[in-house]
Amino acid sequence: MRHAETVTFGGSGLDRAAELRGRTDLWDRARKSGAAHSILLWRGKPLVHAGTLDRLVRMPMDHPVIVGGCDCQAKDAVLLGRDEGGTLIFAHDVSDWAPAGAEEAAPNIFLDTSEQHHPDLPRGTVFAELRRIMMRLDVRDAELSATAKALYSWHASHRFCACCGTASEMYQAGWQRRCPACGAPHFPRTDPVVIMLIIRGNSVLMGRSPGWPEGMYSLLAGFVEPGETIEAAVRREVYEEAGIRVGAVRYLASQPWAFPASLMMGCEGIALSDDITIDPIEIEDALWVTREEIAQAFAGQHPRLAPARQGAIAHFLLRNWLADTLD
Repeated sequence: MRHAETVTFGGSGLDRAAELRGRTDLWDRARKSGAAHSILLWRGKPLVHAGTLDRLVRMPMDHPVIVGGCDCQAKDAVLLGRDEGGTLIFAHDVSDWAPAGAEEAAPNIFLDTSEQHHPDLPRGTVFAELRRIMMRLDVRDAELSATAKALYSWHASHRFCACCGTASEMYQAGWQRRCPACGAPHFPRTDPVVIMLIIRGNSVLMGRSPGWPEGMYSLLAGFVEPGETIEAAVRREVYEEAGIRVGAVRYLASQPWAFPASLMMGCEGIALSDDITIDPIEIEDALWVTREEIAQAFAGQHPRLAPARQGAIAHFLLRNWLADTLD
């Protein structure tokens, strides 16, 4: 495995058991065999052990919160994969549950620190925001959480057939939707995004978006447009946001980012100039930061610069740039 694959949400080698997705009796067989369990999500938050927030809670498939007293929720189950011992891993979304005060809490968009406990689930378990806990989870739990969150986000936003407008149905163990009227299949969406380590000598180009915590800067990023290569997207986005022309571009690493459904493609680009002209509609600020200043920021010693979010690919790329360990 390349070092680049150790980025958060990557590197677990999950067997996704794709050959089982079309089995109509999959749910019943899994539940009766006892060789299956499920992870739960509420509004995108995985169920974890309270306090440490470092492990997903595996629930038995016949738990009342999952089956609701009948088999009706089987159609909403998503098969995530199979672990090394052969146990199947499913996910269930319980977002219909409405805890008291959840709407009034209005959690912060950048970092939601609120936790919710479902009264019918074991004591010592809570739902917690994935971005908050992603660095606490091991590689397998992180991949399972991100996969489940991305799939349920897609199902929630693609409930109707794009061909005829009829309400579509979950199919293939959650990995498709199918229209009962026209038969059109629909597949989970992933949006390609380039995120750029733009180098000029001993410095890297950093920017910030409105609403970020004070002092926080990260690498520039943007969506790949139709008909565009990764390299072209890097050059276009950097020029649009910061007015910097970019020459040579190379791919470094990727990260699935389920907020809601992106694939972050990390690249290195060599700047051909250093005069910054920001587009205030795109970003709030941009600046060149030296390697020494990035090291200070990572150590929490820079007077005004805070590092990129830990666990995000920007943090991964910058840390490996400092250590000269980019593949």
